[in-house]
Amino acid sequence: MAEEMKKYLHDLMNSTENVLGIVVTDRDGVPILRVAADDVPELAMRPNFISTFSMATDQAGKLGMGKNNKMVCIYGNYQVVHFNKLPMVVTVIATSTANTGLLMDMDKDISALVSQLMHVVDI
Repeated sequence: MAEEMKKYLHDLMNSTENVLGIVVTDRDGVPILRVAADDVPELAMRPNFISTFSMATDQAGKLGMGKNNKMVCIYGNYQVVHFNKLPMVVTVIATSTANTGLLMDMDKDISALVSQLMHVVDI
């Protein structure tokens, strides 16, 4: 089943232009599933980078505007979109030229995968 899920992520990555990698982790940044192109920045795939989302979303929740569902970070050459699917976090790494709206629209496809993972992985 894990190979099917990895293939699903790989197909999702390839179907959206300029996506370099997708990582599904637990709240602490421990990878559960990971797919990446050869040119993905390795630093963006590390657990210590991905785990900062949990801290940032906790702080954003204190703004009194409700639960933070997504976070977009745009850097010089890359952009990172985090999806809050607690107890899991899904991180999409793409080039800075990728269509941010399309990246955020991946939420529907990612939600289906996460709901399947919840039955398989005990977090």
